[in-house]
Amino acid sequence: MKTAIIFDCEFLCLEGSQRRFWCAAHDPDPVIAQIGAVRLGLDGDFPLLGTHKAYIRQVDRFGRKYELDPFFTRLTGITEENIETEGVALADALAGVDRFSDGARFWSWGKDELNMMAISCYVAGIQPSIPATRFDNAVKLLIAAGMPIEDLARTPSNKLADYYGVEHPPLQGHDALDDALSVTYTLQHLMKAGKLRPEAFDRL
Repeated sequence: MKTAIIFDCEFLCLEGSQRRFWCAAHDPDPVIAQIGAVRLGLDGDFPLLGTHKAYIRQVDRFGRKYELDPFFTRLTGITEENIETEGVALADALAGVDRFSDGARFWSWGKDELNMMAISCYVAGIQPSIPATRFDNAVKLLIAAGMPIEDLARTPSNKLADYYGVEHPPLQGHDALDDALSVTYTLQHLMKAGKLRPEAFDRL
């Protein structure tokens, strides 16, 4: 069965980092602390075929452990305990999500691969292990399905399924896997409704 991987990343921030484009002297480098991914079947009834989540032991550009800011923990639910007990090195996290993908293309709501591959790998001093050609922007798929541009601009990934009225289990916003699931449920819904063709995953 042909598949697509819908993924999301949570990356370090302080309160106001987004408004400052992570440029304040005290802002952390926006390296990833969590990856969530969903395998979506592109045939039949478009089943969800599996999920993947990883926590990353994030380090700064000098190899020192980043301490999580309380704002980041409140926003994402990610705690120091999560990182200590479940966290892996960035290279291992990337290898894990690559194995999960089994060669399928990665789609995110925006361009999360820039934080995952470019910034995080650069700061950690490792080579990006998944080429840019494997990634694409799921916003293109929603445009193909007819979502108005003005609505796209104001709808974050964690609100996308609710925008379309898709019934789903409870999801926590700013959890990488749950945000990926919100996008996945939406794409599944649009394909089942005939508003999005599976071929769009190939030609966009």
